[in-house]
Amino acid sequence: MNKTEKLICLFLGMALVWCFLSGRDAQPPKEAEKAVASAESKAPADGAANAPTNTAAVAEAAATNAVVAAEVKKALETYKPDVPEEMNFLENAELKLQLTTWGAGVKKATLKNFAEKAGAISDTNPAAVLDYTAAPLGVLEGVDGLPYMAAYGVKEKGDDYIIFTNGVAKIERKITLKPGYKVVIDDSFGEPSRLKDGNTMSMGVMTMGKSSDDILSIDGRTAGEDGDVMYYGTDDEASPKLYSLLSGGASGGCGCGGPRKLQAGEPEEQSETVNGKHDWIAVKDRFFVTALVKSSQDNKGFTAKVRRDIEVNDVYRPYNAGVDVLFGGGVEKRTTEFFVGPKKQSLMSDNGMKEVMDFGFWSFLCYPMVWILNFFEYLIPNYGVAIILLTIFVRIIFWPLTRKSTEGMKKMQEIQPLLKELQAKFKDNPQRLQQETFALYREKKVNPLSSCLPMLIQIPIFIALFNVLRSMVELRYAGFLWIDDLSAPEHLFASSWFPWFGGLNILPILMAATMYLQSKLTPSAGDPNQQRMMTVIMPIMMLVMFYNFASALSLYWTVSQILSIVQMWMMRRKTARKDDVLEPEVIDHPSPTRQMRRHS
Repeated sequence: MNKTEKLICLFLGMALVWCFLSGRDAQPPKEAEKAVASAESKAPADGAANAPTNTAAVAEAAATNAVVAAEVKKALETYKPDVPEEMNFLENAELKLQLTTWGAGVKKATLKNFAEKAGAISDTNPAAVLDYTAAPLGVLEGVDGLPYMAAYGVKEKGDDYIIFTNGVAKIERKITLKPGYKVVIDDSFGEPSRLKDGNTMSMGVMTMGKSSDDILSIDGRTAGEDGDVMYYGTDDEASPKLYSLLSGGASGGCGCGGPRKLQAGEPEEQSETVNGKHDWIAVKDRFFVTALVKSSQDNKGFTAKVRRDIEVNDVYRPYNAGVDVLFGGGVEKRTTEFFVGPKKQSLMSDNGMKEVMDFGFWSFLCYPMVWILNFFEYLIPNYGVAIILLTIFVRIIFWPLTRKSTEGMKKMQEIQPLLKELQAKFKDNPQRLQQETFALYREKKVNPLSSCLPMLIQIPIFIALFNVLRSMVELRYAGFLWIDDLSAPEHLFASSWFPWFGGLNILPILMAATMYLQSKLTPSAGDPNQQRMMTVIMPIMMLVMFYNFASALSLYWTVSQILSIVQMWMMRRKTARKDDVLEPEVIDHPSPTRQMRRHS
């Protein structure tokens, strides 16, 4: 196996490893709250009442709603306020907030520019909703005279703000909706002594998506100029218990035993408190974020609650996670700013928490790559085309190196007969063989490492692109040709012809085919049998690895190989034209005659 083939194997191994590597308080949850969350999770989404199109469906939906309503009513009887719950709404071009008078918090946040499913937003495909019903965003705990989910009255309401009051606890709260997915909460405590040390403010809950690519994580930056960014869902050193809760198992673990239901005695919900001031705290799934951006009062850390759904046969994936921010007591006023929106690099940077993108070691490549991709999409508004343009851009940058690599492989191929002669001649003298081999390289001006450089440089580019394309919210439900969602596999005919593989994914197959063709065209100085094996095995390995990756990644790699094939074809044509140049014809002169010798 030659160096190029070994390098390809190294690249695949690195990519494979990279792919796979890559609450409110500490008390037990109130049973009534759990029942409400469970009941409301069964309720139809907003607008679902319009979905039935026949009498039977309408009757069935009405019966279901009646059962859900009865469960909710029964659950609320143990802690509901004395006054009815009222809903108020704040709305701008980005967000629509549903605010409740019970707790004066945000119950739901509708992301108006992001559809729930693939396709345009419509009556049948509503906008995506971050549902905080189980723990509304902004709800206070730890105030004397203010029970959890206490009743507030509406004092004043404007186009972008609403003011709530609670006369018993002497609290006035103003919630303002600002551009850039920002929700600002201004609290005035008429009697600061009521505010106990260790009081909390809810950041709501985030729910794990159904896709195997989804994540549920909590990030934060510890306070100070040299504060560290902590990834509590992916870094076991940040908080071992919280990491175990977010990464798997009823109390941690990798889930190597496979999916299973919770067993008797295993808690459905667990919590963990992380002490210490944080500059920001974020709860995120794959594409969306709820974050505490800043506060006029320093926080003292947070308490996280992670819950698993007892109805799902997979206790190794968390169902939802909530965060309560811890504060000190005795202040008269407190202003808290939250971000509720998409995990978009520009928005994260604007709020001073770009690390939420979690690009890892290769972030120095990922950040500019996102910018370039968005720039191409700005020129031609389609992310599939933008990925193709990005691929062309990368190939142009590496064109000189790739050409030098190909020329180096061709020279190595040309001197193979001479190398074999040396190997046969000095087979019993390895030291002399090495000396003669390097002498041959110098004589023929061949650098055996020149063919490896482009591949070494492109490995970090590929890994960075893998991180970018799997987490960019811009690619969520971005269509291209037959692809509905560039952030996911194609999954064509999943329910009919190809149910065993989750559907037909065309791009990985095209990628494997182009890889096979590229291998056939690439000059090789190695053993022919090994070369034939690699020509077949490598495409199969890549097909298996990439089959369920985001289609954006397969699109990039396929286009990159097509461009490489075109480059090799052009270089072969150039070489062929040089070989076709006629050399001077050598004419054999006849033997001199006697007369010619006489006159010579």
